[in-house]
Amino acid sequence: MPRAGLTTPIVVREAADLADEIGYDALTLTALASRLNVAVPSLYKHVGGLDDLRRSVALMAVGELGSVIRAALHDNDARRERSGPTGDQRAHENDLHALATAYRRYALDHPGRYAATVRAAPAGDREFQTASDATLRTVFDVLEASGLRGDDVVHAARSLRAALHGFASLEAAGGFGLPQDVEESFEWMVETFEDGLAARFDRA
Repeated sequence: MPRAGLTTPIVVREAADLADEIGYDALTLTALASRLNVAVPSLYKHVGGLDDLRRSVALMAVGELGSVIRAALHDNDARRERSGPTGDQRAHENDLHALATAYRRYALDHPGRYAATVRAAPAGDREFQTASDATLRTVFDVLEASGLRGDDVVHAARSLRAALHGFASLEAAGGFGLPQDVEESFEWMVETFEDGLAARFDRA
């Protein structure tokens, strides 16, 4: 029987869950309607069409990713308070590691949602831009704590995102076939990035 109590937030969340299961690019109104046990026209009460549905999933995912990263940084702050003061650079490195770990975990746990976050905010979409800017601001704050300023922050953010995206995408696709531990490889990558930022910090 048709699903009762269907709301727009439920439709979007179910679409996000479906995207995680079948892939963001495979998300269609027909597939979602089948999942919800409703006719496709019923979905138009909640979304304007497939593009609107995918945009809503992407908007939710960008917000979730930002929240996950901020929660990881908050937990990191709490651990620092319990363990006592550390040097500024060491604190920054801990934050960068927390950010990187949270990003990777979200990408692996929610592949469909994560795929929706990859594209830049659509031109003129203020709601999407605001959500994207909030997540980006969190990343910028961590990088600025290393002493980076101006364009260097953007370059560093792009480099970090590219590294994390590449690692998580390869990991999700089963691209690491050698016997060496993947966790150690991830730690090596993050520490190498941290060392590069530390070198810039020392030269500042």
